[in-house]
Amino acid sequence: MTVNTLIPLFALLTSLLASVIIFALPEKGHRLRTSVNLAAAGVKLILVGIMVWGIFQGQSFEFAFTMLPGVQFVLRADALSMLFAGLSAVLWLLTTIYAVGYLEDSPNRSRFFGFFSLCVASTMGIALAGNLFTFFLFYEMLTLSTYPLVVHRGTRQALRAGRNYIIYTLTGGAVLLLAIAWLHGLVGDLPFRPGGHFSGLEPDLQGPLTLVFVLLIAGLGVKAALVPLHGWLPQAMVAPAPVSALLHAVAVVKAGAFGIVRVVCEIYGLEAANQMGLLTGLAVVAAITIIYGSTRALYQVDLKRRLAFSTISQVSYIVLGVSLFGPVGVAGGLVHLVHQGIMKITLFFCAGNYAETLGVHRIDELDGAGRRMPGTSVAFTLGAFGMIGAPPLAGFVTKWTMGTGALAVGMDWVVAVLVVSSVLNAAYFLPILHRIWFAGQQQAWPHERRWGRLETSAWLLWPPLITAAALIVIGLLASMPFSPLSWVNLIVEQEVMQ
Repeated sequence: MTVNTLIPLFALLTSLLASVIIFALPEKGHRLRTSVNLAAAGVKLILVGIMVWGIFQGQSFEFAFTMLPGVQFVLRADALSMLFAGLSAVLWLLTTIYAVGYLEDSPNRSRFFGFFSLCVASTMGIALAGNLFTFFLFYEMLTLSTYPLVVHRGTRQALRAGRNYIIYTLTGGAVLLLAIAWLHGLVGDLPFRPGGHFSGLEPDLQGPLTLVFVLLIAGLGVKAALVPLHGWLPQAMVAPAPVSALLHAVAVVKAGAFGIVRVVCEIYGLEAANQMGLLTGLAVVAAITIIYGSTRALYQVDLKRRLAFSTISQVSYIVLGVSLFGPVGVAGGLVHLVHQGIMKITLFFCAGNYAETLGVHRIDELDGAGRRMPGTSVAFTLGAFGMIGAPPLAGFVTKWTMGTGALAVGMDWVVAVLVVSSVLNAAYFLPILHRIWFAGQQQAWPHERRWGRLETSAWLLWPPLITAAALIVIGLLASMPFSPLSWVNLIVEQEVMQ
């Protein structure tokens, strides 16, 4: 057993060990808890960086053992897994910093950060899973570890949201398990591999595999918030802002979208899925979700609910991209996994800052917030323009790449979807920016707190400033080596278009 064999396991165990330590700490152990959180996040980032560099150099990283007859537990690092794992490792470090400041005076912090670390471990397991069985284990572990975070505040509204969340996600998990078991019965244990397994498909298997595909997408589509399986997501916005950031940018919805990418590209394979006529239906569902989410966002007066419906729309860009049977369109969908995560975590960090500093939750309470909180408001503005697709921000790179890819394969209607979505994005973000920067303050803030000369706590201010700056850098340097787009092009070349 080599060091490379153990690194994926260590990347997973880092957060699991941290959760055990944090659960054991007393509520008053604030400094030690913070140290454990930050140390675990830092070590995980280093381990992921080692795997990224190793994959770039052609090394392999895999830990596996037989768990059941005919079924293996596999943790494997490849270019696609590192796209998700790298995003998770970077954003989780920033979310940890943010959560420490956000929950400074809150009760039950050991419980929160214990489940928080379990959630990190679950997401890393999803990223590194080498087959559907391993993926499912961590997918359900993610459901169970995020439920206590959703209901953390313990209010009636939080408990109701948590109940809906667990009903939706466990039902989706049951459908996913049925599909995985059926697939295993048809063809055995299938590892994720470039090009998938079903090129040259036997005709008598096409019908059952089509039904299995529908079940797989339905099970994964709950967490990915595909219409009509999205109902849990807006309700879950009663959770604290760090949890909302996790749900939307790093963990739950991304886990669903990433699972769909794995199924389409590395279980079925794009060529086989296209020949079976599966990609067109998936693209239509994604397009409907994009327009529906953006339209519903227009009518939300609560800031986090508007961002939630925005997420429903934006995550489906990933699904739409992998439904385009061409390298450029697929690259656009995959790179949005990173771009949307950074944009959305910026927006939720800022929404949390407005709530924690000013007591503001509604959009009509934001009048004049830009003058009171300029740093937070600049970050929110950059995140919003990124979502709209304004150059040179990361969101523009996504939409340009996907539009070019759609035209290359003759799917002109996808460009129309992108244009309509961008118009709707502008329609629900620009009025917020107008209130923040141009409207005068009409009334006192609902619940204002001050941190000396800073507009808010440094723990809360720096994370959105860093992620907002990243949106500019990623957009400007999109063609540079090790940019998300360059890494995605490597994935498409080596693992997807086989």
